[in-house]
Amino acid sequence: MWIGIDDTDSMQGGCTTYVATEIIKELSRKYDLIGFPRLVRLNPNIPWKTRGNGAIALHFGRGYGKRIEVGYIGKKIFAYEKGIDIFENVSREIKKIMEKHAFMHDEKTNPAFVICKTKPSYSLYKKAVRSIVSIGEARKEAKNCIYKTYKNGRGIIGSIAAIAWKPYDRTYEIIAYGKEKWVDEESVIKMDKECKTCFDNYDYENKHIAIMPHANSPVIYGIRGENVEELKKAMRMVVSSAIERWIIFETNQATDEHLQKKKIKDVRPYESVIVRGVVKKEPLVIKGGHVIFSIYDGDEIECAAYEPTKQFRNVIKGLRKGDVITVYGGVREKPMTINIEKIKIEKLAKVYKKIENPRCPRCGKHMKSMGREKGYRCPKCGTKAGEKDAKYVIVGRELKQTFYEVPVVARRHLAKPLKRLLA
Repeated sequence: MWIGIDDTDSMQGGCTTYVATEIIKELSRKYDLIGFPRLVRLNPNIPWKTRGNGAIALHFGRGYGKRIEVGYIGKKIFAYEKGIDIFENVSREIKKIMEKHAFMHDEKTNPAFVICKTKPSYSLYKKAVRSIVSIGEARKEAKNCIYKTYKNGRGIIGSIAAIAWKPYDRTYEIIAYGKEKWVDEESVIKMDKECKTCFDNYDYENKHIAIMPHANSPVIYGIRGENVEELKKAMRMVVSSAIERWIIFETNQATDEHLQKKKIKDVRPYESVIVRGVVKKEPLVIKGGHVIFSIYDGDEIECAAYEPTKQFRNVIKGLRKGDVITVYGGVREKPMTINIEKIKIEKLAKVYKKIENPRCPRCGKHMKSMGREKGYRCPKCGTKAGEKDAKYVIVGRELKQTFYEVPVVARRHLAKPLKRLLA
């Protein structure tokens, strides 16, 4: 049986992955965990999400074959590589856990859980990670399942979509929980340098420990990587407050599964897109330190590197009219803007710098400009010349034809870092 849960946390506290550990603790008394617990991130642009828009899927049954240690929750937790499916009504046990740990009093928190005999359609996951799924659509998909929703019932969307995920690409995250929360910075740096398959642990430019969550939750830290055994090694290397439990999740984080290639005319709010175009309006710094420019492919759209992207804004400031780039990012509704996660510079335009105004062919005097792009006039005899008659040199560009990404401190859960993309 598959169990999906979602929307138990809040901006004020709580944690859906912690609720998952409580369910694992309870149900593993009677059933075997088949495969890794799954942490599935959904559309990061949804305005009514609580925090990271992550949902949980758990698979229980009768396990057999190879098993692997995937956590500790009062005892060692093992997951079996294979299993025989069973389907039982465990809603009473899950209901008790949900109602104890979910942040029900927060108006934005609308929990749900789903118990399925078979996996729902993968297309539901694809829609949930890339656009918007209605509560009605999710209920329809769950019609043959046991489920319970609370308040407005929105949590059923993530619950069913998490179960629907198929890990064509995957990463893992080891999450440690405890009452106190502190992490030694030097140990994180050492771990990051030694554990090569781990990523997004530390932001060296901004001196930021990225494995520690900002939110008020029982999570001490979460380390992401591609190799399960190296994640366990990484956990042993990090010096932190006392760990009471830990678990390894299989995830869709760092996969770019939220992105879809689009023409500008087809871009819609709340999507995450990959758009190729030519820089039309050069970068402009606006109030707040945000950098705005536009690209064109027959239609035009604004793109933004917001202040939290820190040094990445210097890359964007270096763009010039005529550069051909591919932009990766989420779409803001008003004004319609692509919030950049990374860019690829496909072709750099030649940039010219004027070094001398044209000389008058009649009297040899340097001409005076008549205004921006209005040409030149000789101050002595009135002879006119065009912009092209001035002398120019080609200016060297600091940017290269390659990928650039936002720093770790500003990176979204689903965004595939260049460490993975270019591997």
